[in-house]
Amino acid sequence: MRLSAENLSAKRGEDFIFEDISFALNAGEAMILTGRNGSGKSTLLRVLAGLLRPERGRVDFVVAGDHESRPAREASHYLGHRNAMKHELTVAENLVFWKHFLGDFGGGNGASVENAAHAVGLEGITHLPFGYLSAGQQRRFAMAKLLVAYRPVWILDEPTAALDASADRMFAGLVHDHLAAGGIAIAATHQPLGLNAARELKMTGFSGAPGGVWQ
Repeated sequence: MRLSAENLSAKRGEDFIFEDISFALNAGEAMILTGRNGSGKSTLLRVLAGLLRPERGRVDFVVAGDHESRPAREASHYLGHRNAMKHELTVAENLVFWKHFLGDFGGGNGASVENAAHAVGLEGITHLPFGYLSAGQQRRFAMAKLLVAYRPVWILDEPTAALDASADRMFAGLVHDHLAAGGIAIAATHQPLGLNAARELKMTGFSGAPGGVWQ
């Protein structure tokens, strides 16, 4: 697998946030986005996930053996600042919805609801309404969405912000296992998440020069 971005540029209103971002990641590789607030980290993640259109450039995903690339959004999970779960539904109903709505990419095999709940340390409470849970429990179950429907690319925007150290360690284990299985991860985070060998893209914002430094 290979995820690549070529000469990406994005605007907010009439102003460029970043220009000419390019990188490539292969199976098992991760990238951390760094940079000051407002430098375009979250915007770049949303462009990669297909939630925003770039002003210029393209994002492609290629599976070994395929003759053509496909949009990266088809192969991606996006975990942003919001949990994207209905408070009125049970945890199980929420996760079953995402499992059926997203489906598994390329013949992959997503986890069952209970196995995903076990992976995030909250088995046995999936019958409860999502809105009944604490903020930390809600965030853990939002992470479980990454597991119930297989996607090879995880796009993560501050996934463990404001959570405790045990949640950090749990999620770092999930990311490590995803990479070990040949997945790709891109994260904007101040936490290590076990990505010690990750590449770094330092977002610099728009200054008339390329908007990021690829290391």
